[in-house]
Amino acid sequence: MEHYDNRIDAYIEKSPDFAKPILNYLRVVVHEASPMITETMKWSMPFFDYKGVVCNMAAFKQHCSFGFWKASLLYDPQKILSLADQAAGSFGRLTSIDDLPPKEVLIQFIQQALALNEDNKPRPASQKKTPAQRDELVVPDYFVKFLEAHPQAWLNLNQFSYSQKKEYIEWITEAKTEATRLKRMETAAEWLTEGKSRHWKYK
Repeated sequence: MEHYDNRIDAYIEKSPDFAKPILNYLRVVVHEASPMITETMKWSMPFFDYKGVVCNMAAFKQHCSFGFWKASLLYDPQKILSLADQAAGSFGRLTSIDDLPPKEVLIQFIQQALALNEDNKPRPASQKKTPAQRDELVVPDYFVKFLEAHPQAWLNLNQFSYSQKKEYIEWITEAKTEATRLKRMETAAEWLTEGKSRHWKYK
């Protein structure tokens, strides 16, 4: 199996100049942590897999993010991981390599994430698939397509709980006109990119 994906080379090349050394560094460290990890692109951003998603990274206009798929399950006695802001990844908004913990710490976290996948540990309850007794949530195709330009928003939506995700989907699908629906999708993309749940009333 090919462990490197040339689409990630292209992704890094198109990223802002400040982001390139961060992304290249993370990529090297991930593969140094385990030769079993493979690369792929999902939701227009680089992902690293081994028996499921291990971690992912992304570049934005002013920062980068790097996150573990099962971050809340990782052993972190020194409270290095940031779990509050999903949009910022597991180490906050990165503007340089110095914003990351030491390489040996990164590698330990990556190897823990590998072990979780090896043991088939499920993601945290808030990230599990919809229980069978609930109505299946279907994200409309037009919203999926719209979010292709907002990969972090799509990622955050998929990490939300059933009820959080349902609020967004209902808000979008209940729009009475095309113009209202488009406006709501634009607003939703902005809120989702910031990792916001939709607790306020429909507009």
